[in-house]
Amino acid sequence: MNVKRVVVGPLQTNCYILELDNSVLIIDPGEEFSLIRDSIGNDKTIEGVIITHSHFDHIGALKDTLNYYHTKKYDKSNLMEGINNIGPFEFEVIYTEGHYFDSISLYFKEMNLMFVGDFIFKNSIGRVDLEGASTTDMIKSLKKVLTMDNVRLMPGHGPTTTLDDERVNLNYFIKDLENNL
Repeated sequence: MNVKRVVVGPLQTNCYILELDNSVLIIDPGEEFSLIRDSIGNDKTIEGVIITHSHFDHIGALKDTLNYYHTKKYDKSNLMEGINNIGPFEFEVIYTEGHYFDSISLYFKEMNLMFVGDFIFKNSIGRVDLEGASTTDMIKSLKKVLTMDNVRLMPGHGPTTTLDDERVNLNYFIKDLENNL
């Protein structure tokens, strides 16, 4: 599987384009549809668009993407927690609420990659002070992913990192969030 990152919009959202053979999955088409389309190129089968959560900076180009490619949107409402398949892509969906009530992460075991939206960033976590966020859910979600082995994390903004590189930070954030409940 080939993974391409396209940084879009004023908030510099990471849109990911996953390609396997001639099939493509698009994750978080935040804005600037023309950049996304040009990064995909021609003669590809677009299997679907996955949204890690429905904040505006992750869905700004969703309508254009769905209309142009005549494809389907996938998100927490139609992806079950556990193993899912879309076209030739197999991945695990992990419900990672906290930053937003509909947040999901996508773990591609074969590549040891997890697309985490605004759940985890390099040296940080997603905000829990916005409408639709939950400190309690963030704590549960962080504890859930900390049970995993080392994984490369592909965040919704900024550079990639690894779960092992973030473990100390994530445990600190858990304690801090628990102390502020």
